[in-house]
This record gives sequence, C-alpha cells and structure tokens, in this order.
Amino acid sequence: MKKITALLLCILLSINLSIAFCYDSRVDSAIDKCGNYIISTVKNPSFGMVGGEWAVFGLARSGVKVPDGYYNTYYNNLCSYLKAHNGVLHRVKYTEYSRAIIAVTAIGKNPSDVSGYNLLLPLSDFDKTIKQGINGAIWALIALDSGNYAIDENVNAVNPATREKYVDYILSKQTSEGTWSLSGEGTDPDITAMALVALSKYKKRQDVKDALTKAIIKMSELQTSSGGYITEGTESSESSAQMLVALSELGISYTDSRFTKNGNNLLTNLLSFMLPDGSFCHTKAKKEANLMATEQAFYAVVSVNRATKGENTLYNMSDIAKKDNLSYNESYISVVIEKLKLITEALNRAKG
Repeated sequence: MKKITALLLCILLSINLSIAFCYDSRVDSAIDKCGNYIISTVKNPSFGMVGGEWAVFGLARSGVKVPDGYYNTYYNNLCSYLKAHNGVLHRVKYTEYSRAIIAVTAIGKNPSDVSGYNLLLPLSDFDKTIKQGINGAIWALIALDSGNYAIDENVNAVNPATREKYVDYILSKQTSEGTWSLSGEGTDPDITAMALVALSKYKKRQDVKDALTKAIIKMSELQTSSGGYITEGTESSESSAQMLVALSELGISYTDSRFTKNGNNLLTNLLSFMLPDGSFCHTKAKKEANLMATEQAFYAVVSVNRATKGENTLYNMSDIAKKDNLSYNESYISVVIEKLKLITEALNRAKG
C-alpha cells in the first residue's frame, strides 16, 4: 500500500499543481480588470503596433477568456503583413522578429512557418541581430528560448549566431555597476530587467551566475522607498513591471526582503499605477491610460500569478501544445488527463 501511495504522490506532483503560498487577491483582480480592458481596447491586434504582440502574448499567458477568433485575427494580420513585405518585418530592428516569435509561440502557432516565412531564420545572423545593440541580443535569446527553438542554419550569415554568442555579448555589455543600458553607460532599470530575463536560463554558467548576482545586488540598492525605480528622472510603471518579470523568471519572489523597501515591493508599486478602469498610467504625474504601460503591467502581474501557482514562467512556453494548436488551458488540461490515466492504470495494476 505504501508503494502505491508513493507512486500516486509522484504522479500528482508531476502534474505541477501547487498551493499558492504567496497568494495575493490583488493579482487576480488586476489580471481580470486589466485583461478585460485590453480586450475591449485592442479589438484588432496587429503586428508592430502597441496593441499587437504584447497584448496577444499577455492574454495568451494569462488564461483570460478572449473573444472567438481573437488570436486568429492577430495571426492573419501578421500573415498579411509578411506577404505585403516579402517576409521582411524590419531590415535593422530584429527585435521585430523576436516579438513576433514570442506572440506566435504564445498562441500555439509555429514561428518557422508563418504563411511560408520562417521568423526564426533572421535571428541566426548574429551581426544583423545585434546591429541595434544589446536589445537585439536580449530579445533574440528570449525569443529562441521561449519555445526552445534551434538556431537555423543561415547560408547568408557571415557570422552565424549561437546562444553562447548572444549570452557572451550581453555579459560584455554589463556595466561596472552590474547593470545594463542601451547606451552602455549608466543604469536603465528596464533594460537591466530584460537582460536578467535573457540570462536567467543560463545561470548554471559561473560567469552568468556572477553577473546575475551583481545585477540583483545593484537593483536592490536602486529600488526606491515606494518599491519602484527611477528611469530618466521619473518613476515609471514599466520599470517595476519589467523587474517583476525578471524576478519571476529567476525564481525570486516579489516579496523577497531584498526587494521590499519601507514595506513596499515591486507589486505594490506597480499596482499604484493602476487606474479604476483596469488600465495603467506611465507615470503618476500624468494619470491617464497608456496602452504600452498597460500591456507591460498586465503581463507582469500574469508572471507573478504563474510563479505563485507554480506554473511555467511567463517566457517558458514549453507548456503550450503547438502541434495541436491548443490554448494554454486546453494544453494544461490534456496533461492532467494523461496523468489521471496513469493513476488509473497504476491502481488497476495494484488490484491485479
């Protein structure tokens, strides 16, 4: 009987259903209100727009119910754009490919074949990807790792990309303080948080581990008494949102004492930017809905919710069944059903 009990326990644990030890009702409320605000505001999600990839990505990772055909609308708009531009999303900003890959992955589609175009291929050219600077490398790595995609062979690439090259490039751009910025000087909380996300999958490397440790110490020091960050002289919701995502990807709770100042943490700070209709403002000096800030705040609270429930992190989309084009919830339910079948089989064997 003890063996049966142990077997059942192992199977149940493998389903990855966990108790929400840090449950915060404010997170559920924010996801519901903000998700519905985005759906009502972004009726025609399209590539390359505020109200495009990040809205689709956040909703797909949230479990919020969207109108029938919502994700297909985005996908069809992306296909139309690709056809109209001969498969070129941008000739310099390769982050356009990265964000499209992330959104396509989130809705269970295959980024290597979007209306016949391979969105992954451009990221196999290292020099072209980093032409726009560190942002290119950061998002290429996040996009490739979002679905654990192989880097395709690109016969036209003079300097073929590898994950190691992207990691090394990001590490080379870390400032002496331990942070990152687009210019390579000073500290940009948003870019630093994004770099932490990109490097989070490589923390087994000692040099990456050291870089992460240094950055975390500095970001803890830079946090204000209200729990947020000052960017270009102003505290913004986006900085708190990006750092919340980074902590979730690193497996650090937003309630961690290192990121709690004067009783305020990053979640407290971010939610202070939320408006009654569920939208978020960019700064408190201008308390009006900002869709870009709203998108980032939304997927940040989604990342917290996923971490609290013990689900895959926001950017780890291995939980999505792309072959069958299932939604996240459908994919997750299918896993549960398979595990329950294993339980039934184990019980039957025990009885026999």
